[in-house]
Amino acid sequence: MKDNFLRIAFIALFFLFLSLRDIKIISFLLALLIIVTFIIDKNLKIFFKALKSILLFNLGVSLGYIILAYFKHINPWHYILYINLKVILMTYYVFWFFSKVSIVRFFSFSKELSYLLTITLSQIFSYKKTFTDFRDAFRARVVNVRDKEKTFITNTFKFFLTKAMKDSKERALAMKARGFFEEGEK
Repeated sequence: MKDNFLRIAFIALFFLFLSLRDIKIISFLLALLIIVTFIIDKNLKIFFKALKSILLFNLGVSLGYIILAYFKHINPWHYILYINLKVILMTYYVFWFFSKVSIVRFFSFSKELSYLLTITLSQIFSYKKTFTDFRDAFRARVVNVRDKEKTFITNTFKFFLTKAMKDSKERALAMKARGFFEEGEK
């Protein structure tokens, strides 16, 4: 019963936050969520984690919009503030919620979603471990890291791209074997 209430509350609040259009309300809710988190957890680690995870993407989108607005002679600042606050609020809310509720238990109501989550999490942890191993080996074997860093990044990217393509075929076969795709599809 409690799990169902949490699922419904999370989804309702998520879509409520998504539908917000007023910057003042978004700012107020973000501030409220930060304050509640600080009172409960006594730190803002989740907020900074959310901020760090969206910083590069939001910076790219914001700069693109500012450049476009410059050429169209419109004021971009209201929209830039609105979209960045909204993304921070949504990301922070999701990070905060799943720091309190197990993501596995949250999706346990559906066998298919639980299976997809298991596949996704196993991929994430497997890739994370492989990347950590690559990075540690690179640091241990290379004296001047800056000289070889570009080559390392390029080779690592190629490896993960190839690995992802191979893994996706295996995952698709495993999902097909478990009935995730209709028989008529190719």
